[in-house]
Amino acid sequence: MRLSLSITNFSWRDTDIAPALSRIVQAADQGGLYGVWVADHLLQADPYGARPGETEMLEAYTTLGFLAAHTRQVRLGTLVTGVTFRPPALLVKAVTTLDVLSSGRALFGVGAGYEAAEATAMGLPLPHVAERFERLEETLRIARHLWSGDQTPFHGEHYQLAAPVHSPPTMSRPHPPILIGGTGERRTLPLVARYADMCNVFDIPDGGATARHKLGVLAELCAAIGRPYEEIEKTISTRLDPGETPASFVERCQAFGELGIDHVAVVTTGPWTVEAVATLAAAVPDLAHG
Repeated sequence: MRLSLSITNFSWRDTDIAPALSRIVQAADQGGLYGVWVADHLLQADPYGARPGETEMLEAYTTLGFLAAHTRQVRLGTLVTGVTFRPPALLVKAVTTLDVLSSGRALFGVGAGYEAAEATAMGLPLPHVAERFERLEETLRIARHLWSGDQTPFHGEHYQLAAPVHSPPTMSRPHPPILIGGTGERRTLPLVARYADMCNVFDIPDGGATARHKLGVLAELCAAIGRPYEEIEKTISTRLDPGETPASFVERCQAFGELGIDHVAVVTTGPWTVEAVATLAAAVPDLAHG
């Protein structure tokens, strides 16, 4: 089982952001974690409730470039980028640049987007839901088009690329793994079945019923289009509880494995600490051989 940490909160209070972030990602790199994800927002979007004053937020792809320069092993990506934040060609170029400069360690996390309050506050586009999913599928098609080296024009409903030259190519082959965020059964999971290398479900306190159901739907969708379900890496987002021991965390991850989960992405309450990363690192050997 793979283990990654997800950074959603940049509000360290005892040090500047850059050295704190460097310590966290280097601890993950040296601790044998598979990846480091960052949230892609302009306003902090800590899923477990930021304390008053915790408002610091960094632009995702600049941050990932910084992380690439401070690590050697971990994979790097967003969990996830809202498809309306950047034009598709720019987004694909950002992921490709990260992949080239990190020697093939980029992950491409993308979704339809959802945060209306952030869009209003910061002047970001947020079309209606149906259009966002149309744009998501076109972005996925454009990513494959560019990464395949196809230089013929791309004509979509929302995006037109007259001369899609893409150089340099990615170092990942055939391209950086694509993770599509979200578990909607009508729009999102069909896109996962058709385009994604990874999916992401959530650790909901219902004994795994929701995750099991969503993965079952995905398996049915894969079967309907003739794609092997096993090709898609199943990730789950969970929280490291304050004071949780490595043994307790391993036990939780083993339960995820029984659901068919391959990869656990972990957030924490507030900013990450080196000690919290060490808890994950201590779990890596048991999960690698579990």
